[in-house]
Amino acid sequence: MKCIVIDDEPFALNLIKDYVLKTPYLELIETFTNPFKALAYLINNHADLIFLDINMPELSGIQLLKSLPYQPKVIFTTAYPEYGAESYEYNAVDYLLKPIKYERFLKAVNKVQNPTSATKPENQVHKTAKPDQDELYIKSGRKIHKVNMDDILYVEGAGNYMTVYLKDTKILTLLKMTDILNLLPPDKFIRIHKSYIVSFKHIDIIEKHQIVINKKALPVGITFREHFFNKISHRI
Repeated sequence: MKCIVIDDEPFALNLIKDYVLKTPYLELIETFTNPFKALAYLINNHADLIFLDINMPELSGIQLLKSLPYQPKVIFTTAYPEYGAESYEYNAVDYLLKPIKYERFLKAVNKVQNPTSATKPENQVHKTAKPDQDELYIKSGRKIHKVNMDDILYVEGAGNYMTVYLKDTKILTLLKMTDILNLLPPDKFIRIHKSYIVSFKHIDIIEKHQIVINKKALPVGITFREHFFNKISHRI
């Protein structure tokens, strides 16, 4: 989705800008601290989603929205909770109260994102894993990362996106848990929880309710426990 951020406070604007840039399915096309310049731009240009500060001098976010010849999808941002009720009169997707955490930002964005069309594995992973394949190509934002299977410690899922944890870094990508399960070889990886897939190779400690990888404790869910320990018993 093509996004615009409008906020007269540079710190608040840069925070939302950073959140947009780190989210794979969002594309930042412009930012504005001056609402009049933003209005002039929006009259002649289209954005899929606008992050719009409400309380700006001379021209408020709501006044800006009223001035547009069309009604775009908007997520309002403000430090003043009293504006909440009024913002929903303009069909706001969501209302974010500053300071805004990334988790709350994603929750708002996912209300706009269509989950049935947003996650297309062919757009996010550029090779399908084969039994003898050692590498995977994963898209994150505008970058495509070549990942060695043996470098993957574990994968954590949250909604329509996954975080792939490597030895030295991590990659956020727009994939569902079932998508990435189909792309990882089952002889090297196993699902241990609704939110976690782990590499057999990197498991350091196994306990009844959890495992430890690279000093990180990960839960073993009840639903996956029997299958996991059966697999482990065959590797001992």
